[in-house]
Amino acid sequence: MALTLLDVLRRQDRPAEVLESENTTVTLPRRLGLSDAVDAQIRRYREEARRGGRISDDEVKDLVRLVIRRPDSEEVFFRAGRLLAGEETAQAGWRKALPTGVAYALARRAAGRRLRRLFGRRLGGFAPGPFTMEGRALVFIQSDPGGDACHLVSGLCQSILDRYVGGAQVVHSLCESRKDPLCRWTVLGEEKVRESEHVREFMLNPEPS
Repeated sequence: MALTLLDVLRRQDRPAEVLESENTTVTLPRRLGLSDAVDAQIRRYREEARRGGRISDDEVKDLVRLVIRRPDSEEVFFRAGRLLAGEETAQAGWRKALPTGVAYALARRAAGRRLRRLFGRRLGGFAPGPFTMEGRALVFIQSDPGGDACHLVSGLCQSILDRYVGGAQVVHSLCESRKDPLCRWTVLGEEKVRESEHVREFMLNPEPS
């Protein structure tokens, strides 16, 4: 996770082009993702990844605090989450042949396994419904009171749902940073249905009315 976040920072900060009149020795070091400190951390994390090592929770918190100082922190976390979802691909034809319930079950299992692998522990669990993941006192909230880091989970879940379901949009409907009792990630259709007290059947794409 740490390596991916820093890689995304570097991609975000790398200029699309360098003007002839630009003094890169002055301008490039000002970009956080291109600094010598970030480059050194990337090399260190790559070595740790090759050895199968893990960083401490304190390092994760420090990294989150580093990213949330940026105005594009939500985008950085979301892009990193999508990359962290892994490279498994579900063929479109195979995906369409799956019943919706089976597709969501596979997505839930993939998301849970991926998060456990990344963080070495469970980050909450799934509530009843096609795809409703919930967690409390997550390491993100402990270091990011604004909730931007939660977009990492949003990006990861979105990528996995794109793979197995297609057409489902992830929403971070509850967040401890907003004084909610927990963090919740669900799909847009499910959240719209939950808003109605009289509708019990899940609708993936409810009518605008």
